[in-house]
Amino acid sequence: MNNFGRVITAMITPFDQEGNVNYGGVAELSKYLVDHGSEGILAGGTTGEGATLSEEEKIKLYKTVIESVGDKAYVIGNAGGIDTESIIRFIKKIENIGLDALLVIVPFYVKPTQEGMYRHFKKIADSTKLPIILYNVPGRTGANILPETVKRLTDVCENIVGIKDAVGNWEQTTKERILLPENFLIYSGDDSFTLPLISIGGAGVISVASHIIGDEMLELVKAAESGNLKEAAKIHLKYYRMMKELFFITNPIPVKTAINLMGLPGGTFRLPMVEASEKEENFVKDLLKFYGKI
Repeated sequence: MNNFGRVITAMITPFDQEGNVNYGGVAELSKYLVDHGSEGILAGGTTGEGATLSEEEKIKLYKTVIESVGDKAYVIGNAGGIDTESIIRFIKKIENIGLDALLVIVPFYVKPTQEGMYRHFKKIADSTKLPIILYNVPGRTGANILPETVKRLTDVCENIVGIKDAVGNWEQTTKERILLPENFLIYSGDDSFTLPLISIGGAGVISVASHIIGDEMLELVKAAESGNLKEAAKIHLKYYRMMKELFFITNPIPVKTAINLMGLPGGTFRLPMVEASEKEENFVKDLLKFYGKI
């Protein structure tokens, strides 16, 4: 196993005006993303408002993405939550639909100890043969799985194969690369952190900005991988504003607004997420105009 793509888009979930999942829009958008730099699609994650989706909606969402682009790109399904047993039951429902891997977040709200995280992820990994990518985002969960705990897991769980690192801590990420096996996949969970992570052997990025600059993100990763750091830095600096300003308010409000402005299927939001204000929408519009995307 090499990876699940170098640029994986954490795809938004299109909703119609009534707030239902727009599965036709899901198919259209996933095809667009794969045609514009995405080598993998993560469905039903944070950017996809996965916390508001029912299990039935998630299953149909994942199947729709697989049917649409599964022959051209890797498809990863979000299976995370805070209750170990519920996660395992959900995985049993989706492990044979054709997903290439699962993304499982560090449990949020409950703030487990490192031992609790270890037992949680080990029990999940033991319940399935599907590859698992851990998701570490302390800013949203209030908990941080440490490199030593990830190392304990990789020592006993062959199917824990990677991590989406959205910690934003260079020392922690460096320690991961030192402690973990060479073939363990470390993905940046922050677009602007992609270049430094690739420079120490990262696998790529699980990206939000790739909705808009997917081809450019892939070129950045390719340049960094090939050792052309001058070219990679040039791309990084050129698109740094996009990478950062897409998060000026809570994700996925800006990126979904951008998708709508670009004429692609984004649609509405589900509470407690709400649409951008007029001022916020104008900010996104100016950002897209700056990069010639509208």
